[in-house]
Amino acid sequence: MRQNRGQNAHIYSRERSAVEKTPRLIQSIERSAAILEIIAQKGGHARLQEIAGTLGLGKTTVHNILQTLDHLGYVQRRQGDVRYHLGGRILNLARIAGDDNALRARLHPVMTAIARDSGMTVYLAAPSGDEAAYLEVVDCHDPAVDGRPPLHEQLEGSAVGLVFLAFVPGLRKRVMTTRELDVDTLTRIEEVRVKGYAIDIEACRPGWNCVAIPWREKGEVRASIGLTGPAARLPHARLVRLGWMMMRHVERAAVQQC
Repeated sequence: MRQNRGQNAHIYSRERSAVEKTPRLIQSIERSAAILEIIAQKGGHARLQEIAGTLGLGKTTVHNILQTLDHLGYVQRRQGDVRYHLGGRILNLARIAGDDNALRARLHPVMTAIARDSGMTVYLAAPSGDEAAYLEVVDCHDPAVDGRPPLHEQLEGSAVGLVFLAFVPGLRKRVMTTRELDVDTLTRIEEVRVKGYAIDIEACRPGWNCVAIPWREKGEVRASIGLTGPAARLPHARLVRLGWMMMRHVERAAVQQC
């Protein structure tokens, strides 16, 4: 009898310990995660009413959470569209989780064509946290124009970084909450938005110029394709022409994948 009491006490103690170790869940985080899952399940976009109805919450509560997620870059609203879309920060997390190889495979033929037509080094970059991560390089086998970039680079100043700051609103918002962008950088970002390409005149590497354009999937900028070479061989006027050439290659590739 004494032995049974001892066993029961041990079992009770173990069960109590398990209960005590159960994490105390934070309701706002639970709701935020649920909202992101609902948007994903509905094809990457959903209306406020749909989300609130699915969760069984008031629209004001859901709207406030969505506003926070929008500010952080996890969701976004597009001009003329009342729906909430998954934002660039979520897509960035998905990229980090492991679709880099698929991105390389899709864009390698485009990069090869651009390197052939330009005679310059071409590279592929994706946003990684608050930096640009370089995933792939295609060179033209000419040591004089071998401009391999570092593995990571800051966003401000670099051509690919300006592309991300211009076309990934959530990323730009997040960067601006952690550090101040000067007037010159903000002006350059706006120019990239208008022109569709970014130019770097010896900003990141003395003696080397770059031009970069965005790569979009389902309307979202997922990566940037850049081209670099010696400044003497890539004056501003030629960078502009190469930027338009790169965009034509990207447009053809996008049409072929549809």
